[in-house]
Amino acid sequence: MTDVRDYLREWAMPHVLCPGCAHGTILRAFLEAVKRLELDPDKLAMVAGIGCSSRLIGYVDFCTLHATHGRAPAFATGLKLARPDMTVAVVTGDGDGLAIGGNHLIHAARRNVDLTVLLLNNSIYGMTGGQAAPTSPAGSVASTAPAGTAEAPFDACKLLEGAGASFVARVMAVDPIMSTNVMVEALSHRGFSFVEVISDCPEYFGRYNALGSGAEMLAWMARKEAGVAAALANKRYVNHVPTASDTSGLATGVFHREERPVFTGLSTQAAR
Repeated sequence: MTDVRDYLREWAMPHVLCPGCAHGTILRAFLEAVKRLELDPDKLAMVAGIGCSSRLIGYVDFCTLHATHGRAPAFATGLKLARPDMTVAVVTGDGDGLAIGGNHLIHAARRNVDLTVLLLNNSIYGMTGGQAAPTSPAGSVASTAPAGTAEAPFDACKLLEGAGASFVARVMAVDPIMSTNVMVEALSHRGFSFVEVISDCPEYFGRYNALGSGAEMLAWMARKEAGVAAALANKRYVNHVPTASDTSGLATGVFHREERPVFTGLSTQAAR
């Protein structure tokens, strides 16, 4: 296992993530990708908005920018235009990125700005009280939907591919090796890279929907992955966790990749 402590602000520890939250696993996977690509920490910027996922940039020893709620893609666009030599990554959540920040996200994708966006999807607003998010499954319980969410959720990957993202992928926090591999591809891609990361929230989503602890939610997450859902449907690896009833699974991996001019180059040409 790679030692990534050189990339961390250890003075900022301990972190504020709840016990069982997979966001730390996701950060570890991202740092593994940075190490594998040998990216210069002084030439790597991370931009985040508001939410549990956005707290991650406080722990990394890169150039970091904590933006206002939902505006991380807009701030990151300005940073990339001013410093096209830098690798710019955005960390956002399903509420921050798809609700108040939805328009900023889809227009950054439409312009094909050379950014890597990690959207950590835990199906709920985890930092502000457990409200229903744009990705909350229909029927799931939230503080704003005690009888169950009535709205259909976004498919973030289909939305971003439709908006024009030139790289679209989905991974699960339960599979950190795949997460690192996909993040390496995303960071290496020239253009707008979008990676949806299915994470967990044991404190709100898990507790409200009787999904158990963080470890139990990871087991539940593994059974939802399309490659293993059918095989594991009748197995039980964690006590007291019901087996999956839906064996259709959730697809993971790289869904879309294309090469086309990036916004940085196009904007420079237009200014001449």
